Amino acid sequence: MTASLPRQATSPDEPQRPPEDPRHRFRRRALTLLIIVLLIGVPAGYLVISADQSRNSGKDKEEKYSATGLTAGWPSRVQRRLYQVPVPADSTDIAYYETNNWKTSRLYVQFRTTQRGLDWFLRTVGTSRTALKKDDITISGRDQKVVGWEFTGPGPWWGLVHEQKDPAPTQDIVVNGSESGHPMVYLVSRTIP
Repeated sequence: MTASLPRQATSPDEPQRPPEDPRHRFRRRALTLLIIVLLIGVPAGYLVISADQSRNSGKDKEEKYSATGLTAGWPSRVQRRLYQVPVPADSTDIAYYETNNWKTSRLYVQFRTTQRGLDWFLRTVGTSRTALKKDDITISGRDQKVVGWEFTGPGPWWGLVHEQKDPAPTQDIVVNGSESGHPMVYLVSRTIP
């Protein structure tokens, strides 16, 4: 048998609460529901709008490069290290494409940079601006077709082939100087797996 404990009575000094009015209870519950909806709904709505805007801006770049096989954005660090492709930090219009087969692996990269960025890129690759030859399109017609590059627009155009001992990659570089102060660099780096 369980013993029941006596219940403590409320203090006579404490005023008694009147029963809650049903209209007041409804307003309180409606206000609580509104606060919950705002706390959850507003951030969720913001995320949906933000994701849609981000997806749409990515679609524009994707459409621009998908016709050429290029992917907008930076090659991965592993790709840049493997193919020895340093991309200057201040570059824009960056796109890349990689092909692999049993004979040769290639990384196609394009980017727009500054004059200082071009000098840094060439120095880091292991060459210099003096090695560039005017009107020398060093990227083969086959490689141009792979990514849809056409080197027929306004120039001036410069090119060079940076050959290295195996297993280091050989790099075909073409630079378009039509936009003053902002050269466009095209590069095919190929290595034997």
